[in-house]
Amino acid sequence: MKKIGIFYSFRSHKTKQQVKKMVKHLGEKNVEQVDVDEATHKDFEKFDNYIFAVPTWFDGELPNYWDEFLPTIDEDSLKGKIFALFGGGDQKGYPENFVDGLGIMADFIEKRGGEVIGFTSVKGYQFEASLAQRGDQFVGLALDIENQAALTEERIEKWIKEVEKAFNAKNK
Repeated sequence: MKKIGIFYSFRSHKTKQQVKKMVKHLGEKNVEQVDVDEATHKDFEKFDNYIFAVPTWFDGELPNYWDEFLPTIDEDSLKGKIFALFGGGDQKGYPENFVDGLGIMADFIEKRGGEVIGFTSVKGYQFEASLAQRGDQFVGLALDIENQAALTEERIEKWIKEVEKAFNAKNK
């Protein structure tokens, strides 16, 4: 398997905990963690396989660090690259835009020729609306640490196995 770049904010404690679990499942030699707060276009170009941590802020917004990093990515640099997305949200506190950040990021990637993998079922969540929902799936792994923390480990383990299979299949 080609090395996976996991892009997330190193300042986000909750996200860092989830990334640790993913790295454990994937194996440290197979991943490189990149702090999106400090990332450059050069950091981005090193990979073909990506995991982006995309929490949803406030009323369905991307965190500032993603808003600052995404414009540094060239239009053509997403073609042929594979992305798996995960992010946190609060389905009770923000039911009308649960994990919208995932949907915003998936649209950004796909409009520029990248491929998003790792879709997961919306079953087991209770929310009103989400930009991350396509049919009966999310465009990535939706985590709700606030309301469903007990389900997080199992969701990560199942998702990361599927993502790893998809990366391997796409890289043949």
